[in-house]
Amino acid sequence: MRVAVVDDQPLIRAGFSMVLAAAEDIEVVGEAENGAEALDLLDRVEADVVIMDIRMPVMDGIRATEELMRREKPPGVLVLTTFDNDEDAFAALRAGAGGFLLKNAPAAEVVGAIRVVAAGESVVAPRITRLLLDQVADRLAPANGQSERLNVLTARERDVLSQVARGLSNAEVAAELYVAEATVKTHLGNLMAKLHLRDRAQAVAFAYESGLVRPPV
Repeated sequence: MRVAVVDDQPLIRAGFSMVLAAAEDIEVVGEAENGAEALDLLDRVEADVVIMDIRMPVMDGIRATEELMRREKPPGVLVLTTFDNDEDAFAALRAGAGGFLLKNAPAAEVVGAIRVVAAGESVVAPRITRLLLDQVADRLAPANGQSERLNVLTARERDVLSQVARGLSNAEVAAELYVAEATVKTHLGNLMAKLHLRDRAQAVAFAYESGLVRPPV
């Protein structure tokens, strides 16, 4: 797996590069200190996954993620975040990022998340992601027109989307709804096609934007 590391702090970049260099199936193909440099880097080299900071000079990680997602074959993006900038993290998720990493995440978690995103999946299940989403959701009103988009979904598809937004895996959703895991996968694929969502991460973001899911009181 080819990985690019984007952060305006040299020590953070060096730390992630060192962690990734120890994994036999990961190659760090380049580093960049802001979003503009990242886009230039990815014009010259291919990457399967980009570890992207959010707040950077020149071009932030949200805009850089949006630009990457417009490409024909965009890499997966894992945004770096702290609890201090959870609103930015949520915006990055809407922009197309595949999930979150805390800057102090253990090495095994970093490597595992990269493998998940490189496989085309999204890192939305961990407890940390649910906490980030819950923290920001109560400060965001449903986006205009998003709640109306729910009308295209069947009742069961809404149920599945709600459970996915809670951070449940397909197997856990199946157990919760008393259906087969294959059925959950079918419903999830159908609802994502209807809503024109690219991946599980965008489905989670939509569930919050539309007001389908609210944080616990």
